[in-house]
Amino acid sequence: MQKKFWLYLPLLALVTLASCKKEDDPEPDENELITTVELTLTGNGTSKVYTWKDVDGEGGNAPVIDSIVLAKDQTYTYALRFLDESKSPVENVTEEIKERDYEHLVVMTPSPVGSMTVTITDKDRNNRPVGLVGEIKTSAAAVKGKLKIQLRHQPGVKDGSPIPGDDDANVDFDVEIK
Repeated sequence: MQKKFWLYLPLLALVTLASCKKEDDPEPDENELITTVELTLTGNGTSKVYTWKDVDGEGGNAPVIDSIVLAKDQTYTYALRFLDESKSPVENVTEEIKERDYEHLVVMTPSPVGSMTVTITDKDRNNRPVGLVGEIKTSAAAVKGKLKIQLRHQPGVKDGSPIPGDDDANVDFDVEIK
């Protein structure tokens, strides 16, 4: 009897291994759906929220975009909030960005160059910039231009630069500095 057991042991092991459920590959880290970007600027004793909103997504109605008016030669603190308003209740995507800050980078690009200087003040667990909060310093000259805000999704490739990854959000605000 003992000899037969040892003969069947490899067969039993093979059946056991074959019956184990193979773990599915983890889902790829997908981009977040962002329908609304809120930029809160605080300076000169006031705080104002500027909104870019496209609830029906690309190809539908045009987004609703606030124009930003700033004072010359001033420093403003900023905070960004990203929302998915296609869901009920509204999903605050900013919370996920904070949880996975090591995979995200906010890139703010003013034009014309020199009209504003953006300084990111928050860092991820690897001491790399995130960009959900920071400062914007306006130029001393009156100017009309744009402020592009991109939320870069960089899972596994974030190196502190805007190049790797792809956009979760890419929006433009009209800006007037006066």
